[in-house]
Amino acid sequence: MSNSSQDNAASLNKNAPQLTTSAGAPVPNNQDSMTAGEKGPLLVQDYQLLEKLAHQNRERIPERTVHAKGWGAYGTLKITGDISKYTKAACLQPGAETHMIARFSTVAGEQGAADHERDVRGFALKFYTPEGNWDLVGNNTPVFFIRDAYKFPDFIHTQKRHPKTNLRSPTAMWDFWSLSPESLHQVTILMSDRGIPLSPMHMNGYGSHTFSLINDQNERVWVKFHFKTQQGHKTVTNAEAEDIIGKTREGYQERLFNAIEDKRFPKWTFQVQIMTESQANAVEFNPFDVTKVWPHDEFPPHDIGELELNRNPENYFAEIESVAFSPSNTVPGISHSPDKMLQARLFSYADAHRYRLGTHYESLPVNQPKCPVHHYHKDGEMNTYGGIKTGNPNAYYEPNSFNGPQDNHDLEEPALALDGDAARYSHKKYDDFKQVRDLFVKVLKGDEKQRLYDNIAGTWAGVPEFICERQLALFKQVHPDYEAGVRESWEKIKQSNEYVPNSHPVTEKTPETV
Repeated sequence: MSNSSQDNAASLNKNAPQLTTSAGAPVPNNQDSMTAGEKGPLLVQDYQLLEKLAHQNRERIPERTVHAKGWGAYGTLKITGDISKYTKAACLQPGAETHMIARFSTVAGEQGAADHERDVRGFALKFYTPEGNWDLVGNNTPVFFIRDAYKFPDFIHTQKRHPKTNLRSPTAMWDFWSLSPESLHQVTILMSDRGIPLSPMHMNGYGSHTFSLINDQNERVWVKFHFKTQQGHKTVTNAEAEDIIGKTREGYQERLFNAIEDKRFPKWTFQVQIMTESQANAVEFNPFDVTKVWPHDEFPPHDIGELELNRNPENYFAEIESVAFSPSNTVPGISHSPDKMLQARLFSYADAHRYRLGTHYESLPVNQPKCPVHHYHKDGEMNTYGGIKTGNPNAYYEPNSFNGPQDNHDLEEPALALDGDAARYSHKKYDDFKQVRDLFVKVLKGDEKQRLYDNIAGTWAGVPEFICERQLALFKQVHPDYEAGVRESWEKIKQSNEYVPNSHPVTEKTPETV
């Protein structure tokens, strides 16, 4: 035994558990590599050395394409209201308590991004119900930048790094937004005070999309899910965020973790908005458009429960980094809608998990349902279940004669009436200004509006002026004061030493077609 090993052995706690390989075999020496003589080269037969090095090379998995930086915890959803006439979902019945996990995140930043950057925040929830996992993958805003997933990859490209400079590109963002009027609603919220919440506890959560509820009579209604913070809304300005980031890049992680460790458990009021199918056919806006909200005076939110976070994870990677949410995970009584963004997310989220975590990502402990699971998925990476789980080794296909799991036609959803030709329908007919005007006029107050103007103009240094003018024209269609306020703030910035016109290489000159 080497001297270092002897020293280590002498210092061992005799009550400590035995170190083993990942296969469970005891490890005799974890300090010294096996060599050919004291000064000789390493031996390939030192399998534990190779195992440690190989595992270290694989300790980092691909980060999420979006929502890479996140913070999370476990908790409980308690239902105190009664919407049983709308849904048969067991987890939404009066008195139901469901264990769950939440993950909050920024959208654009990478893993190492600062928590207090201006960005939309993800608000993802996984409920371990007795009927399977229900995932609600939302944001801290009730709307989104686009209404059609056809544009989603292009939008995300504008939020990520420029291929030449490897820097975030305000030009790309504002070019896309100014060419996509449907983004006005979300952009206004993002650039308002609510663009930088103080912590995950001080922001609302929204399912954002329209979903459906189905009851025992197989009747459908449309629904919006909201989680309203009980801690109150607290936000920070750009200057305050810079001060926080100068001291810590992990401000959200610290606040969430410490609040739960100190037993100051954060809570949210769970609300639903309900719309019947006949109402959906009569409203003047498209209720399945994720760039729109449902007016509260027409469709009032109803309090039906409370969400509480009360336990921190034991291992961040195994639980928060490995948790995989997908809106395709629903349970009987909760389903989807014709929302175009939601329809595409039903595929793209699960597909992203298969790429990032492995084919059988739902076999990871944090993703496993807490109810019996029977399926015919076969082989592939991450198959930690040990094979097909049908309850019979001969039932590895379906249909079969060996009592394998079967489908249940009683759970089929009611038919959804459709109307119209299969085509690519233009977005230009939509009114993308009215709801933004209501937000600007009825919700934002004087000081809030000024900060909105300053926040927008503050991102325009280096953005080509023709793009800024195009965006100002959209603001004017919302309200003349919106355009005037941003223009005034922009003029002040242009006169300052911080402004460098057209400095970004995305666009060298104004295209003649613009």
